[in-house]
Amino acid sequence: MVDRFRDGLLTPAETSAYLEIPSSTLTSWLKGRAAGAPLVHQVEPVRNGRPSVPFIAVAEAHVLRSLRSLGLRMSEIREAAAAVRDAFDTPYGLVSKRIATDGVDIFVEHGFGDLRRARDGQAPIHDVVSEYLRYLTWDADDDFPSSLRLRQYPDSVPIVIDPRFGRGLPVIAANRVPVKAVTDLWEAGETVEDIAYEFDMTPEQVDSLCHAVVHLAA
Repeated sequence: MVDRFRDGLLTPAETSAYLEIPSSTLTSWLKGRAAGAPLVHQVEPVRNGRPSVPFIAVAEAHVLRSLRSLGLRMSEIREAAAAVRDAFDTPYGLVSKRIATDGVDIFVEHGFGDLRRARDGQAPIHDVVSEYLRYLTWDADDDFPSSLRLRQYPDSVPIVIDPRFGRGLPVIAANRVPVKAVTDLWEAGETVEDIAYEFDMTPEQVDSLCHAVVHLAA
């Protein structure tokens, strides 16, 4: 059983790629601090080159990216992270289940309420942060997330990072099959119908997923 807090799940390079965050930005977050704790937590790898980013940190990086997309400066991001962590009394406050309710209000009350999303000037921070938080999933009896949906994949085939499945590889939410298992068969020449039968999917889902992977790799 993978410990979401103490076991490395991904390398920094994998985290950057899966979350579509520049590696230099993630490196800054791994080194930065807020409320006495790292902005994004990191653990000592088992050996050199092995994963050092636990799942909880993958979720933290996702939330920070949502704030960065609003045009917040790093000083404002650190301030927001510190405010939430202090309010929730946990270094993992950015991904506490309470972030989806109380936490958004803390961001707004902390002086960011009038900030508009830079790319279209329409959505206020409350709406934008709430939109990003919907990609996190919390179990009913758990205060911290159990999986993270990757937003770059089609809605028809939700893809998640779930530390309980796939050893950190993106998996299909419905059946927990690694994306690579599907695309490997497709690249080997298997028909979408045969692949769909193999993994209890529809041919349309297989086709949509494989073409999304090709587009992302382009």
